[in-house]
Amino acid sequence: MTDRLTIATWNINSVRLRLPIVEKLLLDHAPDILCLQETKCPNGNFPLGPLRKLGYEHIAVHGQKGYHGVATLSRRPFLSEERIDYCGKGDSRHLTVEVDVAGSRVAVQNFYVPAGGDEPDPEVNDKFAHKLAFLDEMGDRFASLTTPTVVVGDLNVAPYEHDVWSHKKLLKVVSHTPVECDRLEAVRAAGGLVDVMRRFVPMEDKLYTWWSYRAKDWSAADKGRRLDHVWTTPDLAGQATRMEVLRAARGWEKPSDHAPVIARFEA
Repeated sequence: MTDRLTIATWNINSVRLRLPIVEKLLLDHAPDILCLQETKCPNGNFPLGPLRKLGYEHIAVHGQKGYHGVATLSRRPFLSEERIDYCGKGDSRHLTVEVDVAGSRVAVQNFYVPAGGDEPDPEVNDKFAHKLAFLDEMGDRFASLTTPTVVVGDLNVAPYEHDVWSHKKLLKVVSHTPVECDRLEAVRAAGGLVDVMRRFVPMEDKLYTWWSYRAKDWSAADKGRRLDHVWTTPDLAGQATRMEVLRAARGWEKPSDHAPVIARFEA
């Protein structure tokens, strides 16, 4: 029996403020699972009702007031839920659920990695030091993965030359510095994870998921970065049949500065 699973990931930059475009995504594209980051919403204020009315009856949230926060919405029941506090900060940045896919348990890990501030020096910038420590802890945990896993989210690093609009100009800009890029690659390698997005877009082609609010015309300037990722364990990588960055969503009314990414799998 063939089982299809579609997973979307989106840094929504306030789920309550942008609920109409979350609803639009769900109505237009109907992913089986939607992973949101930067929900900026305590658990008790998460808009469960409107989203359940759209068929997403299974919702796991891990939020806090005003900052961070992740949530996973699903048409499929959750077999388990897990929330891990990275670096002992008490931040809501990680949520794992398990779902049944063709009779097997598949873990979907939803991450919002710290942005890291403006100065790429851990000695003078605590936020950057936190980011590097967070990535180190991710790598340590990924080294012991045993379940078929999909890792998605805003990882806040654009690791490859063509994941940014100008490799040369961004080498000293947080999100594309060599130390971050190397650290993220070490995290992925620790779990033996496959970069699904780059399986569909060749390394020599530009690939972006984020465009700054600061640009007067973000689309014309097209100074993007790929901060959002979809990784899988090797057993699932071969089941990926499609990947799409919904660039148009960056231009929707009251948009997030991130575009959603949708990946489809057939087991």
